[in-house]
This record gives sequence, C-alpha cells and structure tokens, in this order.
Amino acid sequence: MQKIKLIWDFRGTNTLQMATHYNKHIKEFFESKNIDLIDSGHEIINESHHISFAIVKKEDVNLVKQVLKPQRAFLLK
Repeated sequence: MQKIKLIWDFRGTNTLQMATHYNKHIKEFFESKNIDLIDSGHEIINESHHISFAIVKKEDVNLVKQVLKPQRAFLLK
C-alpha cells in the first residue's frame, strides 16, 4: 500500500493555532466521507511556519485534494 503525506502550510504569527484547528477539520472530513485516515497532526517548522498534515492511501488522494486543497504532497516509503 502506497501512502501519501498531504500538507497544508500556515505562515505568519500565531499560525500554530490555525494549524491545530485545521487538523480538526481534516479529521472531521475523513470521518464524514468514511475515508481511512492513517495519521494526521500538526508540526512546527519554525516560529512563523506551521503545517497540518494527513497521511492517506494513494487511492484516496484525488478526493481529498479536490475538497481540502493541500499545498503539497509527497510519497512516503
């Protein structure tokens, strides 16, 4: 099974709260669409750059991309 990490970037001051809150919406979306969410969360890149992420199966990427519009994605090994 190939896994893809989808990333949403938040840049600026106080974006940790935004990234944390967006992660809640990611989880709600996956639950409402009954899509398998392998992992999700948020990370601190530096004091003015935070991300939310979701790790999904490759076959679910297109649906998630259409609705949630992540800025980046990459294949996990």
